[in-house]
Order: sequence, then structure tokens, then C-alpha cells
Amino acid sequence: MANKQITASAGAALNMVAASVFIALSAFLAKGVAGRFDLPPGAQDIHPLQITAARFVVAWCVWIVVVSIRRQVFRNVHWSMHLIRTVFGWLTVTCVFWASSLMALADATAISFLTPVVTLVLAVLVLKERVGPVRWSAVAIMLIGALVLLRPGTSAFQPAALIALVAAFTSAFEALFVKRLAAREPLVQILFVNNSIGVVISLIAASFVWVWPVGSQFAVLIGVGLSMAAAQVFFLSSMRDGEASYVIPFMYSTLIFAGVIDYLVFGDAPDALGALGAAIIVLGAVFLALREGVIKSATSKRS
Repeated sequence: MANKQITASAGAALNMVAASVFIALSAFLAKGVAGRFDLPPGAQDIHPLQITAARFVVAWCVWIVVVSIRRQVFRNVHWSMHLIRTVFGWLTVTCVFWASSLMALADATAISFLTPVVTLVLAVLVLKERVGPVRWSAVAIMLIGALVLLRPGTSAFQPAALIALVAAFTSAFEALFVKRLAAREPLVQILFVNNSIGVVISLIAASFVWVWPVGSQFAVLIGVGLSMAAAQVFFLSSMRDGEASYVIPFMYSTLIFAGVIDYLVFGDAPDALGALGAAIIVLGAVFLALREGVIKSATSKRS
């Protein structure tokens, strides 16, 4: 029994690392097709709004196959909640792709890791959850890291960082609605409905900046969508097979993968203070994830 648990935990950790690889890959491809890759003859840079549309279209194609194979029956769809969740999700993806195209991927990724801070605040304000001093301490650590990385009011401040910061906020709001939907609907239904609505929203938005991709740009856009779909599968598998407090810290390896590939291909890297700020943010996030695990364990024992 112990060996099975160890094997399951190791598998869950590997799945989360795999999800991190694909998240980093999707951001890298988005950055490239938005202007950093050499353009094919007659091509134009692809706007982040159009890259987001490609992400939703490809993911929808993947999930329509899954739904068809499973012969999924849809019941009790909470359309209003799905719509709000999808709008926040669309904003998150667009802001991540946009910020990634303008700054070092490691910096943009680190700022997006501030989502747990916003999520915790929303849990207090909206869900009326009680939060103790230890969890607030983790939030304080992450905010200090953000200030070190962002350096507002100095010449080192990057305006593009504000876009990544918006992604952290919208992602937290999306997580709030995902939590509510997960208690009411099956997972496959949530994912399919989300991507179906996302296709409509993203294509309408992309129509204002649309340019026809040429040659290799099609392949890159498909790669963005497939990478995000693969990340979803590995992430959900990890969460299914392992405790959240154990596997979530492995997600922060995204910072390493994104930073390495960004430096090797584009030569972009955070400066020393940026790297320090990112490390502090990750430290606070891991601390918070472990603390959540302790709280959950204590709650389950009492029940």
C-alpha cells in the first residue's frame, strides 16, 4: 500500500512538471509568433488577441473529440457562471500572451504567480473564509517579492508588468467561479462549455486585429493551442492523483522552464533584482500551498 501511494505521488508530481513544461512552451510560442520569430515572406506579426483565439479554437477541437468519445450528456449547465468564468479566463490568457511578448518570460510568469494572493483576498471578501496570520504572512512575502520584481517608481519598472498583473487578478476571479462550478457540474462538461464560449468571445475580439497567418505561423498557433490543452490534461491528472498541497509547488517549475527557453532562444533574462523578486514570490506561493495542505489535513481529521 505504501509503495502504491509513493508511486501515485511521484506520478502526480511528474504530471505537474509536465503541465509546467507545456505552459512555458505555450507562452514561448505566443511570444515568438507575436513578433520575436523571423517572419515568413508576406507575413505580419500576430496580435495576442488572435493568439488567444487560436488557443480556444484548438482546445475546443480537442474537447469535442473527448466529448464525442465519452458520449457526454450535458445537464444543469449554469450558463451565467460559465460566461463570467470564461470572460475572466479569456482575459487571463490574453494578458499572459501579451505580457510575454513584451518582457522576459520569467518576469511575466513570476507576476502571474501572484494569483494566490488575490484568490485568498477574494476568499475572505466573497466566500467569507477565515484566514489566520500564517496565511497572511505568506501573502506578505509574495507582495514583497512583487515589489522587488516590479520596482514601481524607478527606471527599472516595466509598464508591460501591469498587463501580467492584470492576468493575476483575472485568474483569481476565474478560479473563484471554477471552484463554484466544480461543485455543481462534471469536469468534462465544465471544460467543454468553457472552451465553446471562449471560441465565440475570442474570435469576436480577434476579428478587430485579424491578419491571415502565413506558413509556419499556422503551425505555431496550433502549437499554442495544443500546448495549453496538454497542460490542462496533465494539470488535472496531477490534481486527481495527488494532494494539492503536494503537487502545486511543482507548478512553479514553470518559471525555470520559461526562463531557460526564453534565454536560449531570444536571449531575454530577468536582471538580478528581478530574479530575486521572482524567487521571493515562488517562496511565498510554496509556503502558502503547504499551509493550505496543513489546514485541509487538520479539517479532515476533525471531521
